[in-house]
Amino acid sequence: MPVYSLGGLVPVVEPTAFVHPQAVLIGDVIVGAHCYVGPCASLRADFGRVILSAGSNVQDCCVLHSFPSKDTLLEQDAHIGHGAVLHGCTVRRGALIGIGAIVMDEAVVEEEAFVGAASFVRAGFVVPRRTLVTGVPARVVRALTPEELAWKASGTREYQELAARCLATLRECQPLAAPEAGRPTLGGSSAVPLHSIGRPQDLRR
Repeated sequence: MPVYSLGGLVPVVEPTAFVHPQAVLIGDVIVGAHCYVGPCASLRADFGRVILSAGSNVQDCCVLHSFPSKDTLLEQDAHIGHGAVLHGCTVRRGALIGIGAIVMDEAVVEEEAFVGAASFVRAGFVVPRRTLVTGVPARVVRALTPEELAWKASGTREYQELAARCLATLRECQPLAAPEAGRPTLGGSSAVPLHSIGRPQDLRR
């Protein structure tokens, strides 16, 4: 993977974490146990520190960065969806940032809160614990249900399991010219889309 030291600070990746070979880590990055970092993610800690605590995941094409002397912190089991941008913010334990969301400087997403897909969390905003925020700018929509919290916890466990699977079996290879007979799938997950258990009218906002 492209890993760069800067000013004498070398990125840290705990051995049970998986960082995709096409993700980029620069400078003062710390990736904890059982984390997953997807392809094309950029963790650029050339000003402030970027911290991924144990069990968190940062999916494809995410950007994590901050202003000088400001950290970007993901606490345990934080879950960052595809293409999200986090800048100098804090994502507390068990929180979820939806696909394509932006979370700005000194914002805090409290424990087990959800930021909806494509939402914009303005600088300094605090997302209350176990609430859903959506919109541009993001606003509190409602409290989360026990079913939604369980769905999130299950999805985060699947990414922790994916980190282990990738460490064990992900290998660069050449493509086949055609699918082989009886080709298996990588199925077996019980994951379902959130809109199938939640309130779709809230999640679209």
